[in-house]
Parts: sequence; structure tokens; C-alpha cells
Amino acid sequence: MRIDNKEEVKVTGVYDDLPANSTFSAVKFIAPFDLYLRNAPWVQNARQAWDKNAVQAYVQVADAANMSKVSSLIKDLKLQKISGEEAKFKPVLFLEPMNRWYLYAGYENGVNTGGRIKYVWMFAIIGVFVLLLACINFMNLSTARAEKRAREVGVRKAIGSLRKQIITQFYVESLLVTAIAFLGALLLLQTLLPFFNIVAAKKITIPWDQPLFCMAGLGVSLFTGILAGSYPALYLSSFQPVKVLKGTFRVGRLAALPRKAAVVIQFTVSVALIICTIIVIRQIQFAKSRPLGYNQEGLVVMPNPARSTSAQFELVRNELQRQNTIISLAGSEAPATDTWGSTGSLDWKGKDPQTTFDFPITGVSVDYGKAVGWQLMAGRDFSNPYPADTTSLIVNEAAVHFMKLTNPVGEIITWNKQPYTIIGVIKNVVTESPYEPVKPSFFWRMNGIPNYVFAKINPAASPSVALQSMQAVFHKYIPAAPFEYKFVDEEYHRKFGNEERVGKLAGFFAVLAILISCLGLFGLASFIAEQRTREIGVRKVLGASVWSVWRLLSGEFVMLVFIALLMAVPLAYYFMYQWLQNYQYRVPMSWWIFATTGAGAIIITLLTVSFQAMKAALVNPVKSLKTE
Repeated sequence: MRIDNKEEVKVTGVYDDLPANSTFSAVKFIAPFDLYLRNAPWVQNARQAWDKNAVQAYVQVADAANMSKVSSLIKDLKLQKISGEEAKFKPVLFLEPMNRWYLYAGYENGVNTGGRIKYVWMFAIIGVFVLLLACINFMNLSTARAEKRAREVGVRKAIGSLRKQIITQFYVESLLVTAIAFLGALLLLQTLLPFFNIVAAKKITIPWDQPLFCMAGLGVSLFTGILAGSYPALYLSSFQPVKVLKGTFRVGRLAALPRKAAVVIQFTVSVALIICTIIVIRQIQFAKSRPLGYNQEGLVVMPNPARSTSAQFELVRNELQRQNTIISLAGSEAPATDTWGSTGSLDWKGKDPQTTFDFPITGVSVDYGKAVGWQLMAGRDFSNPYPADTTSLIVNEAAVHFMKLTNPVGEIITWNKQPYTIIGVIKNVVTESPYEPVKPSFFWRMNGIPNYVFAKINPAASPSVALQSMQAVFHKYIPAAPFEYKFVDEEYHRKFGNEERVGKLAGFFAVLAILISCLGLFGLASFIAEQRTREIGVRKVLGASVWSVWRLLSGEFVMLVFIALLMAVPLAYYFMYQWLQNYQYRVPMSWWIFATTGAGAIIITLLTVSFQAMKAALVNPVKSLKTE
């Protein structure tokens, strides 16, 4: 094989594809680092340059070694090798264990702030709450039928059953229901897992062959059955047989309080989840609508694996422009949606000697600004007629504000002790996180081989036809390079992947929570309507209207949901306020989100309860009051 159109190598081995959940799953081949050294001059130059951070170092420590002690030994190694501006940052070296790369990758000012682990905990907690809602439904409906089961308990106790035997009976009922639910959950999991993998962008499989998975599933089911059955078992088994069998047993007013509290808890969780989902979705849309500072429409980016030269790209550009396929073709060190290089070695007139900042800096070709469509605010773009542009810089608005320059065009910036002249100022271009402010950035004119090539497709041409033409021309002039391309707007939208997945999953959980809550509410309303059949009959005989009966039955539930709103709104506000602090570019939490969610919850409650309320209100009072 030929690597980078330079070095011919022989394949000496084939390894199994690495798992999709591996950091190295996208690696297609592995080659000796010495090969890279021979063919990449910048790597050779950087071997003793301690101010470069482009290469990752992987370490395998000895079995008996302590990771923290090893880190302490190398802590100041880099600081001892650098000086000047770089030394002001006081870099610290440390080892990061592989099992922390993915979930604990968040660092701020050298301190670990977690990372993706927060999503694991968030969805685990939400899952526990959803399970709790189902347990509440079971408790509610079990205790709501207390009067009907009271005679059963009374008879059992009268013929000699002990209380612990009755408690055991109710626990067994609960565990039986949970066991059936567990089997149903496994079937549902097997059916929905492919869909979940699409939403979550994962390749999760069910580990049937792992005993720990089976034990955990059975353990959670057992715990759920005991939790859900505890209150009904202890409550129903406490009935006194004498009162029950004499007919003097009545469930008091206080017996309904736990059920009402449970309804409040259910809707508190449901409403809070809905509010959180809406805010997450709005945060994503807020960032998506942010001005980018350049035009992504019709912008295609292609890697340069063959290390093709500027002369080859010149031939490609001329032919594609002659065909009216593209408007411009340009090269860059980095993709438009990321920054690969940065420096702290910048000086300018009036700079505070104590200032330390890592400035993103990117090398681009002459037509880069034309290709991406960045917007000049002052000065000019890089241009071929100006040979001196190789010692020129274009800066963004953020850099002008940071350096406090009144008339930036013409100012001299010293970079690595070499003078550069600012020739242009552009509007801020979003190249990194769409949720963070744009950093003070610099662009310099490169004459070497670019890592990426950008093509601006002619709006008058069909994208599919244009791509076919580009492929043919690239293969004609650069036959060694595979034609691989991506649209820049698609690459940019990938930056929203995590937040979009969080929003979708939170939305599913919110829908599931409100559905479970409504099922419990529907069952409870059915029971109360049945329990108050005679009361409703008497009211209708005395002249009560259908409307007044509906209001009587619905009002209590609406009041419970209103109490839940009073609890859910501040809880949701607090947690989402904390979550939004992770983003400097964030959406405001408008009052209408809470008002709309509250109104929606009350409407859903009314729709859920109204069926049973209207059904009870329309029953003929003669049937309600007749006894046989």
C-alpha cells in the first residue's frame, strides 16, 4: 500500500475490528511512528519542541505502579523545558487512565469537572423516578380498593390467619405482577433496542450471557416488587376483623392522604421532566440559529490524504471553474468546524505583560475567505498580488476587542518573535463549540500542503452533478487520492449530537412519565366515581346538574395537579438553571415555558378524569340508588 502518496508499505498483519464503543474504532490501519517521522517534516521539527501539543502520548505503566505517583514524577517535566510566554501557562503533565477517557473527559483550569458521566447519572435518576411513578400507581390502586378487600382480610383473620401471612400474600401478589412486568420489559427491550440505538447513536446489545446482567435485572425486579407491595401489605393487613365483618369499618378521610400525595409526586416529576425537555430543545435551537460568520451553503470539505500539492489543486480549480461547477477552491490546516492549532506566543503594542491566553491560529490559502464566505469588516483578504501576505494576519472581532486595538489594520503582531501585519478584520467565525463565545482567532497565509480542501459549489449547479464532476476532475489530476467529501453544514450539525440525544431521550422519558401518571389518574378516577355512585345519585335527585357533578369529581384532581405545579416549577427552574451554566451561549428561561407546561398538565388531567366524571354524571339516579 502507499501512505500519503509517499511511502510504500507491506501489510504484515490483520487485526479484528475494534468495538464500536472503543476510542480507536475508527482506526483503519496502524503503522510505526518512525514512518511518520520520516515523511512529516513538522513532526521531525517538533521532536524537541516542548511547546507543541499536536501529538498524543500513550503510556503503559507497570502492573505494580501507582498512576498518581507516576503522574507526580512527570508533573513539571514540560515546565522545565519551556520558557517565555508558554511558561506563563504553567503546564502540568499527568496520566489519564483509559477507563476515564470517555465518561470523565471534562477539564476546566486543570481540574476534572466530570464529563459524559453526568448524562449517565441523569438518565439513571430519571429512570428511577419513572419506575417510582409505576410503583405509586400500584400502591394507589391497591389501597384505593381497601374497602372491597377489607372483608377478605376480615374473613381470613377470623378463620385464624396471622397478620404476617396476609402481609406475605400481598407481597406475593406484588412480586407476581413485577415478575410478569419484568418479562414484558425484556420483550419490549428486545423489540425497541434497535430504535433506541438509532436515537442514542449507540450500538448497545443485550448481554444475555453475563450473569451480572441477569442478577441485576432480577434484583431490581425484586426490589420493585417489595417497594410497590410494602404500603398495601402493611395497610391492608392492619384491618380489624370485628369491625370489618360487622360492617362498621370505613376508610377515614386521612386514608386518602397518601393517595393524594402520590398523585402530587407523580405530576411533579412529569411536569418537571416536560419543562426540562422543552428547555433542552430550545437551547439546541438557540445555538443552531446563532450567526456563524461564514456561509455553509454548498460548502464541501475534502481531506487531503495524498498530500497533493498546490500546483495540482491549481489545475483542479481551473478546470472546475471552467465547467462552472464551483465558485472557489481553497486549502486549510484544519476543518472549518474545528481549530487544530493555537499559540500563546503573541505580542502586540500595549499588551499587558501578565496576559496569558491560548489563541487559535489557522493557516489558510489565498482563496479560503472567498470559499467559506467570511465577512470582512475592515481591510482586505489574502491575495496573490501581494507576496508580503506570507507575513500577514487576518483577525476576528474577538481578537480586536481582546487586544484593545482602535485601528487594527496595519498593526504589527509578533508571533514566535517574527513580525506579522494585520491586513484584515473579519466577523467572528464559529469554529469550535456553538455554545461558547468565539475566541480571539488569527488566520495566516500558508503556502504548504493543506490538510483540508474546501470547494464552494456553484449555486446554479445541481449538488449531485457538481460532485460527480469534482470526482472526475480530482481523479484526473490527483489519481492517488480517494475522493472523500463532507458537507460543512452536516459536520457542524454533528456538534449538537449530544444535546439532541439528551433532548430526545428526555422527551421519551417525559412522555412515558406523563402516560404512567395519567394511567394512575384514570384508574383512581374510575374507583372514586364508582365509590361515590350513591352520592352522585342523591345529588342528581336533589337537582344537581351534569356540569356540577363533573366539576365536583374533576376539581379535586385539578387541585392536586395545581399543587404539583407549585412544586415542579421551582425544581425544574433550579436544575435547568444549573444545567445552562455549562454553556456561556445559552437561551433565557422564559416564563411562558412554565405557564404552557402548567396549562398543558391541567388540560391533560381534565381530559383523563372527564371521561369517568361524565360517565358517572350521566348515569340514571334511579340505577344509582336502587338496592337489590
